[in-house]
This record gives sequence, C-alpha cells and structure tokens, in this order.
Amino acid sequence: MVDAYELEDNEILYINKWMDLDSNLKVGFTTRNGGTSRGYFTSNNLGLHVSDDYDDVIANRKKLAATIKIPLEKWVAGEQIHHTSVQIVEPTDVGKGAKSVESSLEGVDGIITKETGILCTAFFADCVPLFFFDPITKYIGIAHAGWKGTVGRIAEVMTTKLIALGCNIKDINVTIGPCISKEYYEVDEFVKNRIPLEHREQVLTPVENGHYLLDLKQLNVEILVQSGVLRSNIDITKYCTFRDDNLFFSHRRDQGETGRMLGFIGYSC
Repeated sequence: MVDAYELEDNEILYINKWMDLDSNLKVGFTTRNGGTSRGYFTSNNLGLHVSDDYDDVIANRKKLAATIKIPLEKWVAGEQIHHTSVQIVEPTDVGKGAKSVESSLEGVDGIITKETGILCTAFFADCVPLFFFDPITKYIGIAHAGWKGTVGRIAEVMTTKLIALGCNIKDINVTIGPCISKEYYEVDEFVKNRIPLEHREQVLTPVENGHYLLDLKQLNVEILVQSGVLRSNIDITKYCTFRDDNLFFSHRRDQGETGRMLGFIGYSC
C-alpha cells in the first residue's frame, strides 16, 4: 500500500494527495533532520517546551516557514495538555504559540480553520498526529492525540466540530501521521482499562506481566469510523517514531531527552 506521506529531502513528509486537490494547501510532518539544534535535539527540533536553545528552535521554525511559504508570525499552536479541547482558529489568533509556549492557545489539543494565511501546528514525539481536510468546505484541522486524548475521543470531537461548521461527514478526510507503533508501545492495566470494551480486541495484544501492546493508530481509526468518517477516507502512515530513529524523535525510545517534530496544515495566501 502506498503511504499517504511522501518524504522530501529527508526533512519533510508531505501529504501530496491532499495538496494535489488544492494548490494553496500546505500539509505535512517534519522529520528530525535539516535543522540547527544540537545534542539530544539534533538537529531539527521544533518544540520550544523542551530544554533546547531558544534561538536554534526559532531558526528551525523560520526555515520551515520559508520552505512552505507561510511566515512564522502566522502560525498557531495549542498548549497540548493531553485533553480533548478543540478551538476554531480565527485571524485574531495568528501568532499564538509561534514564538513562545506561553502564548499558545490555552488548554487546546486540536485546532480547526478555513482561513488562508494561517498555519495550524502541533508537536509530536510519539503521540498521534490527526490531520483533517474537507475539500468541499475547505475546513482543515490538526489534533494531538496521546493515549489520553485518544481514549478521550479527540478524533470524534474534531469530527463533530467539523460537522457543526457545515461539513458533510462523507467529505471529511483524515490521515493518521507518524507516531509510536503497536510493536513498541507497551502499556499497563491502568491504560488498558480506559479503552472501551468494544475496541480492546482490535487494538490490544497481551504480553507478559499483565501488560499489553496498544495500537494507537488503529484505536483512532475505530473511533473515527464510529463517528461516521468513511473508512475509505482515512489513511494511516506506515512510519513509526520509535522504530525510524533516522527520521524521528521518540519520547519513549529516547527516555524523555529528545526533540519534537511538527505537524502542520494551512493555506498559503
């Protein structure tokens, strides 16, 4: 199966399938390569909430901004607290989270817009990036879904918001981006017990000592389909942040001392 994400210059994975539908759409996911950061954050860390050099992170962000032709001052980011709050982004929100964590949209893990000249962004190092695109209404969005956000059904919250904004469920497209894959994501009974019973057989594999391997990608698929999104409109990447260490930072693999990739979606002017 062809992956929805196409790697360019070993630095950015683009969703060309969507960009081919709208020449102004910029959507993708950065790798760890091509930046100026050093040490644990070598080299393209985009996260300001880790202990990287501030100027290096801003330089990395400005490089991406120049590449996709949406200036850093037009970026928007949520605070990302592993909850399910979703915000509709308006022109008055531009710049929030672009140059500081403190200015991020408070308590927000999902953002939606259809305004041009705004880049919706989110940061990842194992959690699930969920990208949304309706080519009819032009609404787009991105959500940050760790296990807490996933079982909290942020995928459903995003879908419900899009429908409330006038999207037809049949037109909503979703791609699930690079995150930790089932083979490397071992969880305990505490996490297992928070997964709805109807999904456990599809997403959990028992291992020893009362632990389980959890397929976060598939759990988000189950929730999206249950929310009405057509299975044929959902793409899942083959990339794994834990396994593909030449491409990605991984919070679990790197034991917390690591950088962040950036998921982005927006319309250039």
